[in-house]
Amino acid sequence: MFDTFFGLPLHPFIVHATEVTVPLSAVLVLLTAAWPRFRRWSGYLTLAVSLVALVLVPISTQSGEKLQARVGESDLIETHAELADGLLPWVIGLVVVAAALLWWNIRERRARRAVSTDDASSPAKPAGRSLRWVPITLLALALVASSGTTVQAILVGHSGATAVWSEDMGTSAPSGDSK
Repeated sequence: MFDTFFGLPLHPFIVHATEVTVPLSAVLVLLTAAWPRFRRWSGYLTLAVSLVALVLVPISTQSGEKLQARVGESDLIETHAELADGLLPWVIGLVVVAAALLWWNIRERRARRAVSTDDASSPAKPAGRSLRWVPITLLALALVASSGTTVQAILVGHSGATAVWSEDMGTSAPSGDSK
């Protein structure tokens, strides 16, 4: 199913989308965790981009397996495939953190609304005072998930580029005029 697209291998098309979406998702998760104003602005964006990344990673893996079947085995391709298999758990972690950040954002909005709708005569309760550890924990998890995801994506991309461009690039192509 994930073999070719208009006669060309699908893998390069999908991989480029994945290599843009996965780091973008990692950056959005970090911004959402570290910057409350961004968290309020972004709404569902961080989770949506993370879910797109989560969908793209298995498609990239499957299209890569189809391409590997076409071009054959090599140590470089095997290394690339092994590294690629390690990306999915990191992206799953990113999605979990993005979902937790969305939950926290919704909770904060409801707490702000509840405080603003309370009448002035009732004593105000400190909103979320007992849950101050949540944003700190979410930031720590975002740092781990974003860093791990980004490092793994870089390793996968570099190993794939090495596998593609491993031939000696210094030799010139044979020309048409032989003497």
